[in-house]
Amino acid sequence: MLRDLMHGPRSFGELRAGLPAISDKVLAERLAGLRARGLVERREQRGFPTRGSYRLTPEGASLRPLLVELYRAGERLRARRAQGPG
Repeated sequence: MLRDLMHGPRSFGELRAGLPAISDKVLAERLAGLRARGLVERREQRGFPTRGSYRLTPEGASLRPLLVELYRAGERLRARRAQGPG
């Protein structure tokens, strides 16, 4: 979810599409937790029905280098496992 938000604002539906194995309820709970921690904010757009988009706060965006490095470490581990033992 944070990965998707690093590319810019996303609607609930866009976030849901990027996480096919997660239920709407769990996604809503996780977004609420990230909002409570100050990492994500929701902005409502005018119109009917009211639509909202989620985006990283500056504090959330500050995690980008850490998340990129975790991704790279995972890729290195995956490559080593694919090579097999030895």
